[in-house]
Amino acid sequence: MNQFELKYGCNPNQKPARILMADGSDLPVEICNGRPGYINFLDALNSWQLVKELKEATGMPSATSFKHVSPTSAAVGLPLPETLKKACFVDGIEGLDDSPLACAYARARGTDRQSSFGDWIALSDVCDVTTAKLIQHEVSDGIIAPGYTDEALEILKSKRKGGYNIVKIDPDYVPDPVERKQVYGVTFEQGRNNFKIDEALLNNIVTKRKDLPESAKRDLIVALITLKYTQSNSVCYAVDGQAIGVGAGQQSRIYCTRLAGSKADIWHLRQHEKVLNLPFLPTLGRPDRDNVIDVYISEDDEDVLGDDVWQKYFTRRPEPFTREEQKAYLSKITGVSVGSDAFFPFDDNIERARRSGATYIAQPGGSIRDDLVIECCDKYNMVMAFTGMRLFHH
Repeated sequence: MNQFELKYGCNPNQKPARILMADGSDLPVEICNGRPGYINFLDALNSWQLVKELKEATGMPSATSFKHVSPTSAAVGLPLPETLKKACFVDGIEGLDDSPLACAYARARGTDRQSSFGDWIALSDVCDVTTAKLIQHEVSDGIIAPGYTDEALEILKSKRKGGYNIVKIDPDYVPDPVERKQVYGVTFEQGRNNFKIDEALLNNIVTKRKDLPESAKRDLIVALITLKYTQSNSVCYAVDGQAIGVGAGQQSRIYCTRLAGSKADIWHLRQHEKVLNLPFLPTLGRPDRDNVIDVYISEDDEDVLGDDVWQKYFTRRPEPFTREEQKAYLSKITGVSVGSDAFFPFDDNIERARRSGATYIAQPGGSIRDDLVIECCDKYNMVMAFTGMRLFHH
């Protein structure tokens, strides 16, 4: 199959629409179920590149959750502590600890559950039964992977009344080194971004503090590869082998840093005992629980705790999670890694990242204010590496 006709393009009025191989060769994908659309394939092909590179860089099974051509998170297959299992709604899942791939997806999906609602999933390895069972319980548009076990495929086919989009990609496919696309009838052409991201990229440490533990190297690699496939401008916070906050598509870098930092804060706060022990009604579904949690830890908590509303969500009225409690909890967090797809032009980015526990930074460098950014890192005993490589993606 060298082309596939789509229902429509980005919007229903954009017809005709298709994907094809311009040279007439076969497409590197097989559609195992459903009928993926234009945006589905944009997500599928971008997300597959991310997990493929993350697996190559770390040697670990990897997963990502994509929405609108940017990752909500990406992760490698490290085991989940019990608190994180509960926060990700995967506590009690049989076989989870025995499947690194399932752990990777549980982390990726559990990071920013609001944004991941209706996600596109990419897996670096053949989808196993445990991973398929996790996906079965989530609202998702589709998945791409290099293969599926027979049982996993049947589980996934049962989603969305049999219409779930399942794509298999040839893991050995190598694209043309030159990319082309059209905008307003004009053809753009560029070399593919084949820049390799690995530990060697982190050797140029410019701060007074030089120690960069292996765990931080891994997390910075996770952040940088995630950024490579995130719509720019973008900043990514990562810890424990997963991206915990992605700020994508902002015109100002400080907005990226704030957005990603606020998402990272929410990820941390979801693991606080007050959130983990919220007395939800047993009839409340996962998406509704996600919404309630986000409101509960926001400044609008009265929208779910008010006298006339709490009964809709809880068996009893929870105690508020005050701003003071949240600030005290977050102030103890350290060891977070932060990557940026371009240089930090001002030290306000470092100040904001520090408030979300940042200890390790990787960015290209090259700003006329590099000295001020380095000085700010030194003030907080942070480690910063200059990668020398911009990672814009559009």
